Amino acid sequence: MKEIFRLFRSRLAAFTHDLLMVPVAWFGAYWLRFNLDSIPEGFFHQALVLLPVVWVAQGGMFWYFGLYRGIWRFASIPDLMRIIKAVTAGVVIAATASFILTRLESVPRSVFFLEGILLVLLLGGPRFLYRSLKDRRLYRWTRGANAYDAGENKNALIVGAGKAGEMLTRDLLRDSAGPFQPVAFVDDDRNKIGKEIHGIPVAGSCDEIPGVVTRLGVDLIVIALSSATSRQIRRIVEICEKTELPFRILPQLQHLVSGRASLKDLRDVKIEDLLGREPVSLDWRAITDATRGKTVLVTGGGGSIGAELCRQIAKLKPSKLIILDRSEFNLYNIDLELRRDMPDLSLVSLLGDVGDVVQMENILRQHSPAVIYHAAAYKHVPILEDQTRAAVANNVLGTRLAADLADKYGCESFVMVSTDKAVNPANVMGASKRVAEMYCQSLNAASRTRFITVRFGNVLGSSGSVIPLFQQQIAQGGPVTVTHPEISRYFMTIPEACQLILQAGVIGRGGEIFVLDMGEPVKIAYLAEQLIRLSGKIPGEEVEIVYTGLRPGEKLYEELFHDAEKLAETSHPKILLARCRQMDREALEKTFGAMQQACDRGDESALREFLVNLVPEHTGLTKSPSENDKTAVIYSWKQTKKT
Repeated sequence: MKEIFRLFRSRLAAFTHDLLMVPVAWFGAYWLRFNLDSIPEGFFHQALVLLPVVWVAQGGMFWYFGLYRGIWRFASIPDLMRIIKAVTAGVVIAATASFILTRLESVPRSVFFLEGILLVLLLGGPRFLYRSLKDRRLYRWTRGANAYDAGENKNALIVGAGKAGEMLTRDLLRDSAGPFQPVAFVDDDRNKIGKEIHGIPVAGSCDEIPGVVTRLGVDLIVIALSSATSRQIRRIVEICEKTELPFRILPQLQHLVSGRASLKDLRDVKIEDLLGREPVSLDWRAITDATRGKTVLVTGGGGSIGAELCRQIAKLKPSKLIILDRSEFNLYNIDLELRRDMPDLSLVSLLGDVGDVVQMENILRQHSPAVIYHAAAYKHVPILEDQTRAAVANNVLGTRLAADLADKYGCESFVMVSTDKAVNPANVMGASKRVAEMYCQSLNAASRTRFITVRFGNVLGSSGSVIPLFQQQIAQGGPVTVTHPEISRYFMTIPEACQLILQAGVIGRGGEIFVLDMGEPVKIAYLAEQLIRLSGKIPGEEVEIVYTGLRPGEKLYEELFHDAEKLAETSHPKILLARCRQMDREALEKTFGAMQQACDRGDESALREFLVNLVPEHTGLTKSPSENDKTAVIYSWKQTKKT
């Protein structure tokens, strides 16, 4: 109640002020009309008679155009535009009414024009003066140099003199008790250099950061480039690292817009800032229509990709979401999260193996899922290299079982999550995923179910990936182990990968292998160095980087498509279509039957031979695990840098 009364009182005070300005502007217009001399008696009487008309016209327009929705404390250009519109409308109405009431008698035409100008100044001036007085701490000269000299505030350099940098600076300057005060901007826009924003100079370009830092005694660098690409952020971070000063970054633009973060939420730079990409634009309407009201099954739903798929799908309001995972802990975590965050979701969490015929049959018969996202797979290359049977049983035969049941029970679509390691595979894991791709493609031709494969590279922060390993090694003081100085990988964020999987599931007609646009590959050595620096340590000095040699089945460079797979564009710019060779379904079925028998008797050699025969584009499967060169070549980070 107090808030309502305070709001009413403030609006009433503003409205009263504006009404009092109307006669001042009106008589001032007459005064200016007669060259700052006394107003002739006849015209003065005329002004008095017409004043109520002008008063009513202007007062009505003030309220109609919402002059009192804004707050004087934050008066801005939109407020000024509202004033101009209201005054202009009021002048037109008052002039029309005045000429009608005076029966077209002589009323100075210039009076209305002058009154409009004066009224805009009398309404806008006090508002901006009030804001200026309230914001006087924005300007350094109003605070005095003593605060900086006494060390009460630490100096901050803002990278980026755009909208985000301006808003951040304004917030920092308003917070007089805050720990940081901006002393300068840097920006690569040459038109901004030498100018000021809120009294803070744009001191140079981003390349001049080290010199600006030294000259102004900067204590902190803030990167305010909320819409910058990862390449731009990497460049800025590399420059900031030369200063050996701490640096922070604003949240991403989409987080600011969505309200999940504010301008004051400065945070440390994360590896996602350096490797992340521009936000993906999706056809959410089509994705929602394909999911809403349907039963969806996610195999491997407790893993990194599977769990994020479950989160995304749950937001689309399916009639039921079924999660299958063999890890009790992972299944418990995603089940707990979804039941907490989405209590209205119809959720079924099942502990089991995708290769369990009885359980999979029961799931399909009982729940009749319309859509299956098949994310269950073993993915750790070195571990699977010595365990061909486990890779085939889960990645190949498990996929076969799930796909066959999807066909048998008339599912609408079956989306298989694959990997870039299936291209020219040099390892058992990649070969097993390529064979699974082939089976889904062959089954699509004889089924009403749409079988779609989505292939992509590494995702940031997934379980078993390199980033958590590096972070653990850094926390333990090192060394950080990288297999080869030149090894590189493609990266994308888990949410981006899952959103593109959903999009591919919508645009696919069946039988396609979609390849996600992974951007540019990143050297793992660069990744290790940046993670060390972001942890506040120096690579090669405080934390050593050791190169251990390529592991069994590991390639220097991953590929997203085979040379014979001519990529074609799709309706989505981030999703490409790989035109893969087709396999004879009958021959494939016979081979799969033989693979099942080899699995049952535990014949690793036979299984490896099957993979070699099915995937002729392999680059390293002809060797047995014992024949692979496992000799680790050790390099020090310092030696590599010297060479």
